[in-house]
Amino acid sequence: MWVFGLALAAFVASFVDAARLRGLRASDQAATAALAARLGLTDLALFTEARYTRHLSQADLHSAFQDHPLALEHFPSGSVMPSPVVRTAP
Repeated sequence: MWVFGLALAAFVASFVDAARLRGLRASDQAATAALAARLGLTDLALFTEARYTRHLSQADLHSAFQDHPLALEHFPSGSVMPSPVVRTAP
């Protein structure tokens, strides 16, 4: 039973620590948002693996198949993220 209590305490402590870190990094987040607005950055980099999954609005349809048209997907994020709707609509 004490193991459950210890696990529960660690779980709650992780949320307390996350709230503490969010408070500490609030000024950094505001500075980053101001920099992104000043530079005109628009796309969020969701993945770091392949260039066609980093910036979805800037990827062409064939960049995933640059090695061969029937090549298998190299990166897991390419299987998770679909092509942008704008690019796939007829």
